[in-house]
Amino acid sequence: MNDDLCNAKKNIRRFIAFRSFFNARFYYPVFTVIFLDFGLSLDQFALLNVIWAFTIIIAEVPSGALSDLIGRKKLVNLTAYLMVLEMFIWLLAPQHSHDKLFFWLAINRILSGLAEAAASGADEALVYDSMKKAGIEDRWTKVLDLMNRWKSLAFVITMITGAVVYDTQLLQHLCDNVGLNIKVDNIITLKLPLYLTLISGIICCFICSGMVDVQEKEKNLIRYSLKETLNKTSEAAKWIYRTPIALAIIVLGSYADGTIRMFITLSSEFYRLIQYPNFALGIIGSVIGLINIIISPLVRRSVENDHLRKNWIIITVSGILAFAGIQLFIPYFGLFFMFFLNLSFLLVSFILSDYINRYAPSKIRATVLSFKGLTLNLSYGLIGLFYAYSLNLLRNKETLSLQTDQIFIYSTHWFLPFYGIGMIILFVKMQKYLKDLK
Repeated sequence: MNDDLCNAKKNIRRFIAFRSFFNARFYYPVFTVIFLDFGLSLDQFALLNVIWAFTIIIAEVPSGALSDLIGRKKLVNLTAYLMVLEMFIWLLAPQHSHDKLFFWLAINRILSGLAEAAASGADEALVYDSMKKAGIEDRWTKVLDLMNRWKSLAFVITMITGAVVYDTQLLQHLCDNVGLNIKVDNIITLKLPLYLTLISGIICCFICSGMVDVQEKEKNLIRYSLKETLNKTSEAAKWIYRTPIALAIIVLGSYADGTIRMFITLSSEFYRLIQYPNFALGIIGSVIGLINIIISPLVRRSVENDHLRKNWIIITVSGILAFAGIQLFIPYFGLFFMFFLNLSFLLVSFILSDYINRYAPSKIRATVLSFKGLTLNLSYGLIGLFYAYSLNLLRNKETLSLQTDQIFIYSTHWFLPFYGIGMIILFVKMQKYLKDLK
C-alpha cells in the first residue's frame, strides 16, 4: 500500500472520529433549559444564538481562506482547541452575577462560533485532498455516508447520556442502584453535560493531531497577510459566481437549511406541546439519530444515482409535508412529521458537500466550502432575526393576549408558506443551472 493511500485512509478514519466527537455535545438534549437554569432570561438566550450565528458568518470565509494558505490541519487543530476553551469558559462562568454570566456565556458563544467556522471546510478539504492524491476521490459519498452513520450513533449516545445526567432524580436513583453513596443535587447535574462535552473536546485534540495534510503550501508563513487571505476569498467568490451549479446549490441549500434548522432549534417546545414529557427529549433525539443511520445509505445512493433536480424536488416536497403536518400539533404522532423534516435536512447536507467538493478547485476548496458555511449560517441568522421580530410584533399586538405556548403554536403556521413558496420560486429560477447535471 503506497503512502498516499495510507494517508488517505488514516485521514478518513480520523475525520469520521473528529466529526463524531466534535458533535458529541451532551448539553444538546437540554440546550435551551441548561442556559435558562444557569440564570439567563429567554431574551438573553435568543441573543446568544444570534451572537453565535454571526460569529460564524464573520469568521467563516477568512478561516477557509487561511486554511487554503497555511494548511487544513492547522485549522482543524485550532477547532479542537477552541472547543476545549469554550467549555472551560462555560464551566467557569459566574452564576452569582447576572450581567457577568451573560458576558462569560457570550464569550463561550463566540468561541463556539469560531470553532464551527474553523472546522467548516478545513476538515472536508483535508480529507478530500488526500483521497484525490490517492486516486480514490470517487469514494467521497461513501465516506460521507459512513461519517453520518457514526456521527448519528454518537448523537444517540450523547442525547441519552446528556438527558440522564441532567435529571437529578433519575441520576440519584441510578447511583443508589449501583451502590454509590453520592448525594446528587441540581448543582452537580447542572454542569455534568458540560464536563462530558469538555472530555469530547480533549479527545478531538488527540484525533486532529494525527491527521496528515497533503496540501502543498509555502514554508514561509510570515508572508501570509490579510491581503493574501482576502485575495483567496475573492478568488473563491468569483469561482462560485462563474460556476452556475455551485451558485444554484448554495442558494437553494442555504434557504432550505436555514428554514429547517430554525424549526429544529425550536423542536423541544414542539415535542412538549404534542404531549411528550421532558425526560423523553433525549429518547426522541436518539431515535432520530438511529433513523439517520438507517436512511444515510439511501440518501447517499439518491445523491449518486438520481438527477439533481429530482433530489431538490424530494427536499421541497418532504419539507412541505413536514411543515403542513407540524402545524396540526397531533398528540404524540406529530413526531412523525419531524422525520420528513430530518430527511430534507440530511439530503441538503449530502448534496452541498458532494457537489462542491466535486467541482471546486483544490487550491480554493476550503474557501469555497467556507462560503457554503457562511451562506448557511447567514440564512439561519437572518431567518432567526425575522422570526424573533415577528414574534415580538405578535406579542405586542394590543388585540391579542397570547401566552408563550399560544404564540409558538401561532408561529408554526408561518413555516409552511415561507418554506414552500420560497423553495418553489428558487427551484424554478435555478432550473436552467440544474437541467444538464446529474
